[in-house]
This record gives sequence, C-alpha cells and structure tokens, in this order.
Amino acid sequence: MPPKDTDAAKALDSLVRTASTLLTKLQAVLSEIQKAPESAPSTSSSSSPEPDPTINALSLAHDSASLIRAHGTKISLLIINEPFTPSAVSTVVRELVAGPIPGLVSSAQACAPKRYTALVRRELAWRANRILSELHQLLQKIPDDGKILPESKRDGFAKGDKGSLPVTGLLWSACDSVIGLSTMGIGGFLIQKVDQWRDILHDVMEELKEWGDEEPDSDSDQDSCDEANDPSDQLAAHSLSTQAMLDSLMNSHQAIPASDPDRIRPRLETSLKRLRLVTLLYQALIKRRLQKLPALPPAAADSSVPARLDEMATVLAKLPDTFGDLACVFYELQPSEIDKTMDQCFLDAFAASELFTRDWADKRDEFSEWTDKFQAEMKKV
Repeated sequence: MPPKDTDAAKALDSLVRTASTLLTKLQAVLSEIQKAPESAPSTSSSSSPEPDPTINALSLAHDSASLIRAHGTKISLLIINEPFTPSAVSTVVRELVAGPIPGLVSSAQACAPKRYTALVRRELAWRANRILSELHQLLQKIPDDGKILPESKRDGFAKGDKGSLPVTGLLWSACDSVIGLSTMGIGGFLIQKVDQWRDILHDVMEELKEWGDEEPDSDSDQDSCDEANDPSDQLAAHSLSTQAMLDSLMNSHQAIPASDPDRIRPRLETSLKRLRLVTLLYQALIKRRLQKLPALPPAAADSSVPARLDEMATVLAKLPDTFGDLACVFYELQPSEIDKTMDQCFLDAFAASELFTRDWADKRDEFSEWTDKFQAEMKKV
C-alpha cells in the first residue's frame, strides 16, 4: 500500500477509535436519562441550564436519526466495495461526529418531562441509546488494513460475530424506531402504550376464563386408592400417585375443586366482571381522552397536561401487573391472597378512572359521567 494510503488508513483508524470513545460516553449520558427521566436534562449537574424551549426535541431526534441512518448506509457500502478509500470513510465518520450523533443526544436532553412527559423522555433516551450502540458496532467493522471487508465478515455470523450487513440492518431498525416515535408524537405513543396494556389485561382475562372452565380431577380415583388393601391395589395406588406427581409437574396450577369449599368461583366471577370493566375503561380512555389531547409539547410552560399524563401512565401500567398477580393467586387457590389482591386491583382501577374524570381543561364533560358510571359498576360487582 502506498505511503499516502497508509497514512489515510492510520488516520481513519485513529478517527474510529476517537468516535467509539465518544459514543461510549454519550451512551452513558443516555443511560442516566433512562434511569432518572425526571432529573435535569444535562444529568451531570443540578445547576445545568434548562433546555431551550424553542427546540422541538422530537423533530431533532427525527432528523438526527435519519442522518445517522443515511451515513451508516454509506459506511456499510464503502467498506465492502472496491476501491476501499479510507479518506472517504473518514469524511462520513467526521460528519457523524460533528452533527447527528450529538444532535441525537441533545434531543433526549431537550425532551424535558414537564413538556414531553417523563415516559416519552425515557423512551426516547432508550431508543437513542440503541442507535448509538448499533452505530458503535458498525464502526468496529471498518477495516484498519486499508482493504475492503472480506466476504466472511459481511453476511451472517463469523465465529459468533455479526457481519457488517446484519449490523447495518440493526442500525436501520434502531433509527427507524426513533423516527417512528417522533412521527407518532407524544399522544400517539401514549395511545400505543395504553393499547398494549389493554391487550395484556385482555390476555389475563382470557386465561382466567379458560382456567375457570377447567374440569377438576375426580375424587373417585383417590378414594379407591385409599380403600386399596391387596398388593395389586397398592401398586395401582402407587401408579396413580406417580401420575399425579407428573401431572403436578406438567401443570403449574390446579382447577377449582367441584365442591369449591373456599368459594373460589364466586371470587373469580367478580374478578372477571371487574377485569372486563377495566378493559373497557382503557378503550374509552383512548377514544375520549388521549385522542383529544391538546397540542403537545404545550406552548404554556405551566401546563399541567404532561404531569397528568405521567401520573396516568404510572397507574395504567401498574394495573396489568396487578391483575397478573391476581391470576397467580387464583391458580394457587389461596382465598386470603385472592381477596387481598382483588382489593388492590379494585383500588388501582378506581384511581385510574378518577384521574380521567376531568378533561384537559380540568372541567367535567360527557366522559365524566361515564367514569361515574364505571366507578358505580366497579363497586356493584
């Protein structure tokens, strides 16, 4: 390789190492935002200035992710096509470091919870972190010997290591994820999350229904085992006992006994009615509240809407977990735990509906009447 090309290859290698170090540091910044989304945007000091409200964090994220996707594609093509030109790759890496990489991190820092919600801030930081991680992997694929990447390091896996093309695909996916979040906006993202939580609640409801319909094992076999006296009967009893042990291992829960001495079934019916009401609540919240959100981020600095949305998201995200816990205690046939968890589910659902009683202008409307009826039905069942 001529001296000029050798120098260019060395310069590229040095640049890649510098860029990789920068990416690692910026990933740490994004990770800190993920862990403490309500903290100051800079995450390094409580005295850091507030983000510029004129910056549209989601638009900046969209543009930065789009540029990273395009530049990543260029790098991917440059390292597999002849002739390999280190200076051309260096130019693309410098452009990344100078613009879209810091721009992406700045978008997460500018995504202040009081304007965009802590939920969206956390999500943006997580998705942006994924971009930097995949970009870091792509930079590691850049050859340091002045030659194009060999075939063995392009497709699939080589000794457990992903090739440059799969890595590029992962980078595209990560960039598309940030672009998608920016396109959805705050309201769209919240609707998507509530839809996901509602789906989980629906799955829990269907599982509980199926469990409630399971036929209990007959007691007659056990009775006959207890009455067995001769060796053949004892052998049969042992065989049945072994089968019961195997069935127990294969099945993580028991059906409700036919006699139902602990009145599990009435509790199940009540829980299913309440669970159905909660799934209806989620559906109504999307239509009557989230689809009618005011413009976000709000123009007014003192808007209460982002804080209300965060509070609502916390409660709505908790309910699927609580009802999941309820399903578990039902499967274990524990009456006292069922009652305790049922009460918690009721309180959480009631709290969720209360948060949506008033509209975004803090006034009562038609949906306020609906939530009143929802609360009445929850108490009735």
